[in-house]
Amino acid sequence: MSRIKNPIFRWFDQIVLDLLRQWRWSFLPPLLIYFAYGVQGVTSVASTFFVKEYLDLEAAFLAGLAFWVGLPWALKMPLGHFVDLIWRWKYLMILLGATLMAVSYGIIFSLLVMPGSMTEIMPANAWYVTSVILAPCGFVLQDIVADAMSVEAVPHLTREGSAYSASETRIMHTTMQTLGRITLIGGFSTAAAMNVWLFEGAEALPQVEKGALYAQIYLLALAVPLLSLSGVAAALLQRSWTRSRLRRQGLGAGEIHARLNPPREPVAVNWWFFIGGGAFVALSLGAGLGDLPQAQELVFVGSMGIVILLIRQLIQSLSPAQARALIGTAIIIFAYRATPLNGAAATWFEIDRLGFDQQFLSVLSLISSLLTLAGMVVLRPLIANNTIAWIIIFLALTEALLSLPNIGLYYGLHEWSAPLTGGLVDARFIALVDTAVESPLGQIAMIPMLAWIARNAPSNLKATFFAVMASFTNLALSASSLGTKYLNQVFVVTREVQGPNGEITTQANYEALGILLITVAVLKLVIPLTTVALIQLSPLRSHD
Repeated sequence: MSRIKNPIFRWFDQIVLDLLRQWRWSFLPPLLIYFAYGVQGVTSVASTFFVKEYLDLEAAFLAGLAFWVGLPWALKMPLGHFVDLIWRWKYLMILLGATLMAVSYGIIFSLLVMPGSMTEIMPANAWYVTSVILAPCGFVLQDIVADAMSVEAVPHLTREGSAYSASETRIMHTTMQTLGRITLIGGFSTAAAMNVWLFEGAEALPQVEKGALYAQIYLLALAVPLLSLSGVAAALLQRSWTRSRLRRQGLGAGEIHARLNPPREPVAVNWWFFIGGGAFVALSLGAGLGDLPQAQELVFVGSMGIVILLIRQLIQSLSPAQARALIGTAIIIFAYRATPLNGAAATWFEIDRLGFDQQFLSVLSLISSLLTLAGMVVLRPLIANNTIAWIIIFLALTEALLSLPNIGLYYGLHEWSAPLTGGLVDARFIALVDTAVESPLGQIAMIPMLAWIARNAPSNLKATFFAVMASFTNLALSASSLGTKYLNQVFVVTREVQGPNGEITTQANYEALGILLITVAVLKLVIPLTTVALIQLSPLRSHD
């Protein structure tokens, strides 16, 4: 049997070799920036222990600080439009972001190695707050530019100067966005693995040596902004090499400029994006500072109104057919991501009744992260060769099916399967298999949307499109959180809570968990499928 007819080789060719064939060195610059964002998690554990052991901040203050840390991401919409306006100088935004990140890490490093000198200038708590706010400001600047760079990374001309076909362009954009998600998650996984290695045996160290270890980690973290800047260096080197190659081919300056720079329409200031972004921040501030009833619902409704207004501004630059396709696609993906989840009750049941301890839950988390990486590679051909509507149908059916093992665990499936298999297929085995299969699905839904924006958004508004549509799809996660809250209010599940003296103040009650799990599974199926059917029967139907 020839290799071509061998099904194993065909699978390997479609999954691995084809990904290598789709690789372009122009993909590298934005991928380095995405990877840097993922790796920044290397300080997460050190930061937690630094706060606990060196600062006197209360838990309530830290919870409030988390709100302020999230505010820079609310500025993504106006900053996205600003990046489009200054696109020629976009690398300065990467440099500014790297500088803010380096200052953030440098502050904590300095507090650890020369606390006296630092506290003479400002209290340690104030230094920490400054550091925590500077870091996300740097990351959001780089994330906005990297999103738009991921569009530029897809070549518009072959080495011979001819244009790629529409199908080739679609596949390359899908590959680029898939690699972007893979690189980001790979960065998170790398940071987690580094923390496991760096903190081995740390609990037995004297406090002085622990502080030295934290300082080493923050010194190591200074490589993160350097890593993001390496993306800029790679982009500049690639342009220089390509320019030299085209000169050797005898091309003139005008032709070289056309080859190096994709066609880009002039961009005019649209003040609506700055007004909408300002309103978004004001709304977030009002909710964060005010003690309003139903604050989450008010923020969600207000934010949705602002984002819809800005989407209306976006589609004015598209053709009617593209505008309808964008709206239909966005609604489908919003409905899929907005489906409610089980909530904390399912985890409580796993801990209390199934005996899942911290280590096993950590193993599940690590397996989920690693298999998400593998799953996106394996499922890339499915994403590239099918319509968005088909992909969402596939994901909805698969997720609903994968809800069955968790439902089965609640109703005692493991008690039946374990004796039949000599203890092999117990609760932990079922949870591991379920996690292994389900892990990649959550990340896949965003890839078609990102690829669609990369292909169809106007050349002069790529960063704006990415920023606004990212805000829209993130609101879907807020809707999911609200739906999860409402379901847990209807189907009340309580865990056992003990008082300071060991007395039980709240009894565990998992009687409503089964119907909660079933309801969530049904909604995961019904909401996306109904939405796809309605959109595909309407003028918003998309064939993309």
